[in-house]
Amino acid sequence: MAAVMATAGPGVWVPAYVGLGSNLDGPAEQVRRALAELRSIDSVRFVSASPLYKNPPMGPQDQPDYVNAVAALLTQLSPQALLESLQALENSLGRVRTDGDRWGPRLIDLDLLVYGRVVLSEPGLNLPHSGISGRNFVLLPLCDIAPSLNVPGQGTVKALAQQFSADELVRIEAF
Repeated sequence: MAAVMATAGPGVWVPAYVGLGSNLDGPAEQVRRALAELRSIDSVRFVSASPLYKNPPMGPQDQPDYVNAVAALLTQLSPQALLESLQALENSLGRVRTDGDRWGPRLIDLDLLVYGRVVLSEPGLNLPHSGISGRNFVLLPLCDIAPSLNVPGQGTVKALAQQFSADELVRIEAF
């Protein structure tokens, strides 16, 4: 089921937000590198990025802390094409997907969080991202760059972020 309220195409730029995370091999450097590489995706303009935050893992606790950030983009790509580009970027940065790594450690993770006002549910792609409203490590960095952003069907980022304490997040640097 899809309710597409903003579509990209030639001459049309749609705002999109991407969550970034890493907890392996110098995670802050991995996130910085991914943020820089977002600029190389065709039909994408890098707008801004949140500061980097260090936080405990969401899944199994026997892994290193994560470093997370959020980037704001403008794109002419469809949601599916943007996701494919993000996954290709993950691969080029060394991400190797294995069965059962959903909550495990990773070199880099790029999640398409919000794409315009699109609401979409299809295999491999849900918009807005299905976990956005329950993750402090997504909402608090997103609030740094887009507090008034309306997450389709959920409310503003600022209102969603108010349910969380920043106690578990440590702001480590601006991008």
